[in-house]
Amino acid sequence: MTSADFSTVLPEFLLALFAMVALLAGVWTGKDRVAGLVLWITVAVLVVLAAWIGLNGGGARQAFGGLFIDDAFARFSKVAILISAAAVLAMSADYMGRRGLLRFEYPILVALAVVGMMMMVSAGDLMALYMGLELQSLALYVVAALRRDSAKSSEAGLKYFVLGSLSSGLLLYGASLIYGFAGTTSFAGIITVVEEGHLPIGVLFGMVFMLVGLSFKVSAVPFHMWTPDVYEGSPTPVTAFFATAPKMAAMALLARLAHDAFGQVPGDWGQIIGLLAVASMLLGAVAAIGQRNIKRLMAYSSIAHMGFALLGLAAGTEEGVQAMLIYMAIYVTMNVGTFAFILSMERDGQPVTEIAALNLYARREPLKALAMLVLLFSLAGVPPMLGFFAKFAVLKAALTAGYVWLVVIGVISSVIGAFYYLRIVYFMYFGTETEALDTRMPAVQWALLMVSAFIMVAGVLNLFGVEGAAAAAASALVR
Repeated sequence: MTSADFSTVLPEFLLALFAMVALLAGVWTGKDRVAGLVLWITVAVLVVLAAWIGLNGGGARQAFGGLFIDDAFARFSKVAILISAAAVLAMSADYMGRRGLLRFEYPILVALAVVGMMMMVSAGDLMALYMGLELQSLALYVVAALRRDSAKSSEAGLKYFVLGSLSSGLLLYGASLIYGFAGTTSFAGIITVVEEGHLPIGVLFGMVFMLVGLSFKVSAVPFHMWTPDVYEGSPTPVTAFFATAPKMAAMALLARLAHDAFGQVPGDWGQIIGLLAVASMLLGAVAAIGQRNIKRLMAYSSIAHMGFALLGLAAGTEEGVQAMLIYMAIYVTMNVGTFAFILSMERDGQPVTEIAALNLYARREPLKALAMLVLLFSLAGVPPMLGFFAKFAVLKAALTAGYVWLVVIGVISSVIGAFYYLRIVYFMYFGTETEALDTRMPAVQWALLMVSAFIMVAGVLNLFGVEGAAAAAASALVR
């Protein structure tokens, strides 16, 4: 390892080092007595690293012979991952602490998962891809089952582990096929095998298996079956984490693999991703209609939103990648605010997840109800909220690439999906009288809810530099 290699991977190294030092500190000082301190230090470390990566631009660099790539695309994705992880950790402190779930392992596992995500978006080789993916997955399996005295939480962790292992096996089998037929594991080497626009049959099968494996990670239909149960069974802060940073990492990895390894044949993988997008948008829109649990509803909502993000990626163009990155950044922001609200849904100090509990909520908490209304309108894609422009961007990219049928289905799915978001708004403003929810909301959750809602409105006028950063990131990936 050279000094240039080390400087390229320095953010990942420092975060991994912090996680190991925090683990030792927790063991030596009595574990859960320092859990709160470790959590807030982790939040600070994640924010500092996000600022460091975001402010230190520059060109593309590689480390370890191309295994690790540091370019504008990776930096954009890492900033989104780090900020969303920090936000989720911050708003989970009160919730986890009051329920005896704030163990010192929790922020450490999140930090290790983030290291894996950062490795994923910088992977330039099949081995680096798999190493980052497994580091993320192993940490997430544990946090899903963090509530050890709950059968639902244990079931969620087990389901996530079993199906996650299956997806990892499919991905690894696809990688072995690609290596066997291409003779290399590096993305730069694989793309030379298909540079004439011809994809050898063995590499084609390997690509399909890898796309299937990654589809599990983004909850794309028909590989979505774990999502509703894991979202419902996991502690709500863990669900919020699942809905943000890992989605961004998996989508960025999918884009990296598609363009860096198979960029010469976008028509081949574009059709596969297009079908996944259509299935995800339709099922997510229809299946969420019958949900009465808000966490299960958000699970199906995430499936539909991943379908829209895949729509941009299916275009196979620089415009499509830019639209996908903007969509994911907005989606993560919306989810942070929405889950900050869901975390505050309590009655007599106990968490409530039934949507009907929000009946006439606006009478008691008009400001919080208004912020939630803005977020729900944005999730539904109602203009002039920022979510509308996110959907418009991916639909426009797909239309420009000639996928008219994808755009038509996307619009239909968006209209169907608006129903279950607007139903929550109806409950909050026009529902029937019911037992009131508690009004208590910790300052961090309140701030994240309000900031998220503000961004959905103010972002229409100024996207806070995200559009330019996404354009630079897309340009760095699609060469």
